Amino acid sequence: MNSSHDPAFARDAARAAASHDAEGLRRAFLRLADYMNSCILGQRAFVELLLVAVLADGHLLVEGAPGLAKTKAIKALAKAIDCDDQRIQFTPDLLPSDLTGTDIYRPEDGSFNFQPGPVFHNFILADEINRAPAKVQAALLEAMAERQVTVGGVTYALPKLFLVMATQNPIEQEGTYPLPEAQLDRFLLQVKLGYPDLAAERAILRLVRGEQTGEVVSFGEPLPQATIFAARQQALATYMSEAVEEYLLQFVFATRNPELYGDELAGTVAFGASPRGTIALDRCARVHAWLRGRDYVTPEDVQAIAKATLRHRVLLTFEAQADGLDTDRFLDLLLARVPVS
Repeated sequence: MNSSHDPAFARDAARAAASHDAEGLRRAFLRLADYMNSCILGQRAFVELLLVAVLADGHLLVEGAPGLAKTKAIKALAKAIDCDDQRIQFTPDLLPSDLTGTDIYRPEDGSFNFQPGPVFHNFILADEINRAPAKVQAALLEAMAERQVTVGGVTYALPKLFLVMATQNPIEQEGTYPLPEAQLDRFLLQVKLGYPDLAAERAILRLVRGEQTGEVVSFGEPLPQATIFAARQQALATYMSEAVEEYLLQFVFATRNPELYGDELAGTVAFGASPRGTIALDRCARVHAWLRGRDYVTPEDVQAIAKATLRHRVLLTFEAQADGLDTDRFLDLLLARVPVS
């Protein structure tokens, strides 16, 4: 059962929220952000989006070159929260049962026992998801969407705190199975991970050589999962006015009808953002505002999170791509042209 529809879970989250003041919950997450940024140097935007995914109860797809601390980020996050993590290397010979688990036959009594797979952890790093065949990708995406897996006709619930960070390597594309657009839509965010700047890379180099202190921020006791659920409840309850909601809706509508905002944008979009994208943008904008200490959402919150939320949900036409237009540039044009109510 999806934890958000579990009455007992809802009551527990409500009690946790009542026992934490909003400012205390926010301070806990700001402390978590400081800790993460001291572990992952030069990737502040990535760290923030990872925390947004935790608070918005979604999954993220990360595209970046090897060696940019993606695995370290998941491990650091799991260390700071009272939960566990698992890295799964996706390969062409991987089977769905390698993720979900399988029934093991016991000859001594003729019974079958379910052996859970690696997906039964809180934080999952699905490394190079595009290297596995479509059936394996579908098995993971079903687990992400339903928060459960079915093996041998029996359904098993996944942990209530469950986040998948899938990665794609933009360099090597041979022997890969690109995720279809319909499956990409299941991810709350798509993050494009760039290289750290010169100062950050110098700090990384000196830290590895032991020539720089670069002390990791002390975090203390891991955050209980109840605190995460309470913070999530607080963040998603952040107020959004009708004017900001209208701006959000008009922006998503513009991804489907861009010609309304410039004749040169006619014929550039094959498919715009889906209603799932509207819901994702709403949730992420609320979290973005909450992390900044506000109890209301501004148009700037929508703008700040729009590209990460929608870039994988918009499919440009072949002609637009041939003319050099990419999704980020397309969204930048809409951000500049859709008026704020």
